[in-house]
Amino acid sequence: MAATSDIDRIERGLAGSAPASSDYDLNPGIVLPEGRKLKPAAVLMPIIETDTGARVILTMRSARLKHHPGQIAFPGGRIDDTDADAAAAALRESHEEIGLDPGNVEILGQLSAHETVTGYTVTPFVGRIRAPFTPLPEAGEVAEVFTVPLSFLMKPGHYRVERRRWRGMWRAYYTAPYGPYYIWGATARMLKGLADRVAS
Repeated sequence: MAATSDIDRIERGLAGSAPASSDYDLNPGIVLPEGRKLKPAAVLMPIIETDTGARVILTMRSARLKHHPGQIAFPGGRIDDTDADAAAAALRESHEEIGLDPGNVEILGQLSAHETVTGYTVTPFVGRIRAPFTPLPEAGEVAEVFTVPLSFLMKPGHYRVERRRWRGMWRAYYTAPYGPYYIWGATARMLKGLADRVAS
C-alpha cells in the first residue's frame, strides 16, 4: 500500500489557505464583466491507494456531451438545491458518474474556489477512498475512468503553459500531459493549485 506520508503531505498542504484561482490566471488582459453571475459547482479529487502508490482518479468526458466533450475532468458538477452543501454535491456527482459510494470517501479538505470560462465557480474537494473500488462509468457522461500517480501530479514542474485561440484571442492555460491523456484547463489548474500547496 502507499505510504501514509502521501496522504499526510496532502493534508498538510490543505491545512493552509490560498487565493481563489480561475481559468483567467494566465490571461491578465481579459477584463471580466462586473456583477457577473456564477453558477456554483463542486468536484472531487479522489485519491486511491494501490500497491504501486497513491493515484488520482480522473475521467474522460463522453464525446457526445454538448459541453467539454472528450476532455479530462474530475467527477463533479453543478450544486443542486437538494444538496446539503458543496461537499455533498461533489460526492453525489461522483456516485452518479463513476459509481463511487459517498460512504467510501474520507474528505481530506478543500481547495479555494475556481472560476471557469463557462461561468461556474467550482469548489474542489480532495478525498481518500477508504476501501477497494472498481469504477462504474456512467455511459452517457463518462467515456473512460483512469488514474494518474499522485507523485506525478504533485510535482509543480510537470505543469507547463500552452495557449490557443479562443473567442478571437490567444488564451494561455496550464497542461499536465500524462501518457495518452491531455490534462489541461480547469482540471490542470486545480491540480497545480494542490501541487503548489503541497510543495510549499
